[in-house]
Amino acid sequence: MRVLFATSEAYPLIKTGGLADVSGALPKAISQLNNFEGDIKLIMPGYSAVLVKLQNIVSIADINVLGEACSILIGKMPDTNLDVLVVKNAALYERAGGPYADENGKDWLDNALRFGVLSRVASLLCSANSPLLDWQPDLIQCNDWQTGLTPAYMKLVDNSSTKSIFSIHNLAFQGNFHANWLTRLELPAAHFQINGFEYFQQISFLKAGLFYADQLSTVSPTYAEEIQTENFGFGFQGLLQARSDDLTGILNGIDTQEWNPETDVHLPKNYSNQRITGKSTVKKMLQQQLGLQIDANAPLLGIVSRLTHQKGLDLLPSIMPQLVNQGCQFVILGSGDKVLEASFTDLAERFPNQVSMNIGYHEHLSHNIMAGSDVFIMPSRFEPCGLNQLYGLAYGTPPIVTATGGLADSVIDTNDTTFKHNTATGFVLKTVSSASLLVTIQRALEIWKSKTDWRKIQKNGMNREVSWAFSAQFYLDLYEKTLLTE
Repeated sequence: MRVLFATSEAYPLIKTGGLADVSGALPKAISQLNNFEGDIKLIMPGYSAVLVKLQNIVSIADINVLGEACSILIGKMPDTNLDVLVVKNAALYERAGGPYADENGKDWLDNALRFGVLSRVASLLCSANSPLLDWQPDLIQCNDWQTGLTPAYMKLVDNSSTKSIFSIHNLAFQGNFHANWLTRLELPAAHFQINGFEYFQQISFLKAGLFYADQLSTVSPTYAEEIQTENFGFGFQGLLQARSDDLTGILNGIDTQEWNPETDVHLPKNYSNQRITGKSTVKKMLQQQLGLQIDANAPLLGIVSRLTHQKGLDLLPSIMPQLVNQGCQFVILGSGDKVLEASFTDLAERFPNQVSMNIGYHEHLSHNIMAGSDVFIMPSRFEPCGLNQLYGLAYGTPPIVTATGGLADSVIDTNDTTFKHNTATGFVLKTVSSASLLVTIQRALEIWKSKTDWRKIQKNGMNREVSWAFSAQFYLDLYEKTLLTE
């Protein structure tokens, strides 16, 4: 089986969010399954960071797509044997800023072309006209809107026999562009309609993927159900209901080579489920590094997140003073909503020994927050899968979450029954509100006071299978199912 995995980002080459973690870990995990017989390659844009970090790069083809001269390069993902195909076009991809936006956070005005080219190249590699004469995939997995046009090009332009899966990581991001792009993207005008890639008189990359792919997947079973409802469907619930038989929810895993407290190179002291004492050392060093009062008896609550409405962290500032006065400490790492950034910054200035606000993203600090915190806070309004709660389980940092998407599928609320049966792994809000978040945090802190009871919850979480090996088998099953579709 030959598989092409199309994505707009992959860790450790470049990362803006969870898609990069999935793209960096899932193909590797599938290739390592004992029952996988074949070859899997990534394809992604040639951003400057990718060209610097990719190893053993060679150019293998020159092509012209959508009026753009591109080169196809191949290299190795660092520290793996995974092949990565890169679409090189300096004007489109080698820019200051991020993959999707400039240095000021403004979306690139030509994102339709940038990811149209990526999709067009991916489709071409799945066709009889592929410039790679010795390698044509049996199946392509496309990820999020940036690769959404690929199944459309495959069906409408290239008449490809390669099967396709379109994976939804977050339905809120849709890649909708003005109809004026139709000609530039070389899309058939006849399919700019409701039974095609048209969405409210715009070209929707996301809808193209949802409509034309042979199979659909998303990143948790609960999210697969939620996106078929009006509350979570973002206007696509009707299409997803119509395709419900083709939609599979598979919970993400985590890269346990990168995220494992026993071997994590970012930590000043490693620890394990059997020997967890090193966790207190990480907490002490984190408190010292961030200027918090060094106090083993102060519960440390951690947050690593984009600061957006989706993530629900606007529920937190109003209740933080009460929790600080009760002895809690907070460490926050993230960026996004400027009002929310300012609220957390004000609280850090008001309580400098108990609140640390760190704007931006820092991989080293994120690992230490996950290991050094006592509790991880993640009150998302919706969460397709989420990875941070899985990191929390693996690191003995019980998460506080809402009952949505992958959070509902991965965190089991602590109550009398679950505690007795050794299944409790965290704490789940009853409703999405500041009052409910406060009650849930205080419920967790009451149990935290009992080291024996808390240790039991930590053990339950750390014993949970969260590696990609488990999830990868479900994806391989989906690959095999897709290859059998007519």
